Amino acid sequence: MTQSNQDRRLYPAFPLLAVSIALFRDDEVLLVRRARPPLENLFSLPGGLVECGEHLEEAARRELWEEVEMKAGPLTFNRHVEMIEHDAETRVKRHFVIANFVGTWASGDGRMNEEVSEILWTATEAIGNLPLTPRLAYVIESAKALPVNRA
Repeated sequence: MTQSNQDRRLYPAFPLLAVSIALFRDDEVLLVRRARPPLENLFSLPGGLVECGEHLEEAARRELWEEVEMKAGPLTFNRHVEMIEHDAETRVKRHFVIANFVGTWASGDGRMNEEVSEILWTATEAIGNLPLTPRLAYVIESAKALPVNRA
């Protein structure tokens, strides 16, 4: 019997490697509202787990397409983020190391799916008014400061 994708993310034997992408279009950043745990109903960046044998940038592009059917131009590595969650007995329930990339929107109108309940383009100055995943504002500010070709 194989573990479901959700099960293997709980109580992992080692940290799981993931990617996310801060995608900019003009002066706005793309946010997605998470439709399932962890951090359900909070806005985040598109992303997900890296598959075995997949380069990080390839994973970021794949996740962007799978989550919202959009494509990005050139990508630049921004920073890594750690998400560690403990249960009531202080055991590690979830542990993700997320490699964040930044890029500019190239194509796609966006599409929601079972992982995404809302797609939002918003000015970075307005993100403080939204329910965000932990450290998201910091990651976006860092991404915004990078010299990336913004169309």
